[in-house]
Amino acid sequence: MKTLLLFLTALSPLLQAAEKPMNILVLFADDWRHNTLGCAGNPIVKTPQLDKLATQGTRFTHACVTTSICGVSRASLFTGQWMSRHGNKAMLAFKTPWAETYPGLMRSNGYHVGHIGKWHNGKFPAENFDFGRSYSGTHWIKEPDGSKIHVTQKNENDALEFLRTRPKDKPFCLTLAFFATHAEDENLLQYLPQPESMKLYEDVIIPVPKTATDEAFRKLPEFIANEKNESRNRWHWRFDTPEKYQSMMKNYYRLATEVDATCGRILVELEKQGLLDNTLVVFTGDNGNFHGEHQLADKWYPHEESIRVPLIIRDPRMAKSRIGKTSDVFALNVDLAPTFLAAAGIQAPKTMQGRDLSALYASEKDPEWRTEYFYEHAIMKNVSFIPASEALVRKDWKYMFWPDFKREQLFDLTNDPMEERDLINDPAQKDRLTEMRKRFEELKAAAK
Repeated sequence: MKTLLLFLTALSPLLQAAEKPMNILVLFADDWRHNTLGCAGNPIVKTPQLDKLATQGTRFTHACVTTSICGVSRASLFTGQWMSRHGNKAMLAFKTPWAETYPGLMRSNGYHVGHIGKWHNGKFPAENFDFGRSYSGTHWIKEPDGSKIHVTQKNENDALEFLRTRPKDKPFCLTLAFFATHAEDENLLQYLPQPESMKLYEDVIIPVPKTATDEAFRKLPEFIANEKNESRNRWHWRFDTPEKYQSMMKNYYRLATEVDATCGRILVELEKQGLLDNTLVVFTGDNGNFHGEHQLADKWYPHEESIRVPLIIRDPRMAKSRIGKTSDVFALNVDLAPTFLAAAGIQAPKTMQGRDLSALYASEKDPEWRTEYFYEHAIMKNVSFIPASEALVRKDWKYMFWPDFKREQLFDLTNDPMEERDLINDPAQKDRLTEMRKRFEELKAAAK
């Protein structure tokens, strides 16, 4: 009996640690596509801190968004829902009750909840957060004393303040929503990194995408391949000369490296406070980004460059065999809210449509998982500016549908990963097309 008591006494701290609610840290980048990471094989960009994070967790190579635009994707992050359900089709407030979002549920369950940086879902509801600071749109922000601070540095200062001033008797949930690497749309320079970053990438040449050609542009549907389309318009802002392309991409990568450094300093603070072993850390983004592919810029459309985002998860519960590895399953932005709630021991509401991603890494066994998903994007302004788009996305095939024009497209991603050869009229694909149309309608209905 004495031996048993000694064993239980020694075990009790471990039991207490296991029962202690897990902290949640969401590092949420903007316009950061899936391969803007050294660990994702990018030979140019320097992201040592995020590369290190990937060695401590799992990196998802096919993380995707269900809608590729800032506001809608953020609404999907908070609600775990497709646009069809949460109702934000651009930058407006979503219709989902706050009590059914992960920040709302965390706070009502005793968490100290913070949001820092970009919001993009209507008026920022500061009253719903214990620590709420919302700002974005420019890379340099004017402070009350008249000085200016870079938005990424302000992100860092605010995040460190949150961590250092939080009540120590509560678990925390912090969403740090960076503005970088988003462009400053009204500025001719577009990307404005900090002065000390300008020495980075000075002596390198950024490779131009293979599809950054007029020929590739002309292969797009005519309602995109014209000078009225906003994605084409922004290509002119950023990429329409070789000199402009090099300047813009170098500054984009400088912004990325600055975000990487801030992520590193925040993780160091977690380590100093002894929190790493009890904190779920997630790095991801709101949407992908065209870097001149098809002679387009920005996002919106169902192409691979637009819909795929980075996703690194470091979870203390992770199976040893998963640490430092990659997963190629479809992990969606709608999966993150239920993942956070599960880590906190909070039941996700039935209105959430995503799935807890820990099933993919907390066990040695591979679970049954989705092999396809429905993509959607609403029209913006008019069909000439940004037309609506939908898709059935698989890793080997993609069916696109453009509702405003009743236009279909079909791509064999295995043999045509750059999506240049539309097979919609190929008689050999008749049966495949019939099957994909049917499945597209099923998943579209399920998204509502």
